[in-house]
Amino acid sequence: MTIGFSSRAVRSTCVLCAAGLLTLMPAAAAARAERPDPGPPGGSRAAAPGQALLYRSGTQVRPRPGAPGVPDVSALSWVVADAGTGDVLAAHDAHRKLPPASTLKTLFALTVLPVLPGGIRHEVSADELSGIGPGSSLVGVIEGRTYRVSDLWNGVFLNSGNDAVHVLASLTGGWRATAARMQAEARALGAHDTHVRSPDGYDAPGQVSSAYDLAVFGRAGLRNPDFARYCAKVDAMFPGRNGGSYGIMNTNRLLTGADGVEPYPGLIGVKNGYTSNAGNTLIAAARRDGRTLVVTVMNPQGGGGHAVYEEARALLDWGFAAGGRVEPVGSLVPAAVRPRPGPGAVPAAVATARPTREREEPGWPETGAIVGVAGLGAGAVALVLRLKLVRADRT
Repeated sequence: MTIGFSSRAVRSTCVLCAAGLLTLMPAAAAARAERPDPGPPGGSRAAAPGQALLYRSGTQVRPRPGAPGVPDVSALSWVVADAGTGDVLAAHDAHRKLPPASTLKTLFALTVLPVLPGGIRHEVSADELSGIGPGSSLVGVIEGRTYRVSDLWNGVFLNSGNDAVHVLASLTGGWRATAARMQAEARALGAHDTHVRSPDGYDAPGQVSSAYDLAVFGRAGLRNPDFARYCAKVDAMFPGRNGGSYGIMNTNRLLTGADGVEPYPGLIGVKNGYTSNAGNTLIAAARRDGRTLVVTVMNPQGGGGHAVYEEARALLDWGFAAGGRVEPVGSLVPAAVRPRPGPGAVPAAVATARPTREREEPGWPETGAIVGVAGLGAGAVALVLRLKLVRADRT
């Protein structure tokens, strides 16, 4: 990792501090990941109060008089939720465990974004690009090229680049440690269906998530301003060979309108995915008339490759039309931390996020910067390095 500092002595000390933190984080995360899952009703523990409906098979909805009918979609599992309150408005097999494909990158970002500021520069090594699964989606990371971390995040969110994920994971403890920290982050968010084996979402034995958990990740991401900004980007420039760059476009067609898919009005992200095993998966968020909805769709069984977008569209339309006309069938918020209703319930990130085209990000300040903050459950490890940093101008 190449970071510019005002003195070599300070640089050595800070890198050692960062290395020490990132060594401790995987161990703490792994310890949390070993805690047993609460499990669905009928197991050793019961579902949380008010959540039992979400563990039932089939479509769950509690309509009031005048509520619109739930659309007929073919996905194996789906959820429609209010991003502000966390209320689940309707769901179908919400806790069915299925391979998530690249929608798992949302959990990767929730875990890693807080400890890798966008202005850091890093020269990519051959080892960091090893082990990428055959047929993976790639953004085009080049061995020996120096990238800003923000470039790599663009590669993750827009191009779903598994090569970018591998490099970022290497900067935060390695592949297995990152998977362990992602597992711990999922549990901390109340997402108990998710089992992480490959942080980039590439199919791996035992790797599963659910429409419920993906909705949890999407909602949490919108509450993080960096996540919200990246997932709403339509396009960006990515560094190429010989000092050049090339354009990349978000593969979420519901956001961009590419390939004949009509863009959804008010869409603000979040992430799509596909593997031959998982089929098409999608987390979609849209804002209309002061409300933000999160919809997850997993593996439509009909309609071709664009069905995931059209079924998400239908569910978003239904969710906006059903506002105030259905009773919640559950919540994305763990009962222990569920806030009381009030004007502060909708986070600023949800209220302001909009699809954006690439803008030049400001360079880092010349003095004091927080290099990383890693939340680890009940305790938090914070690394604050007050350094003189050089500006990280785009290459």
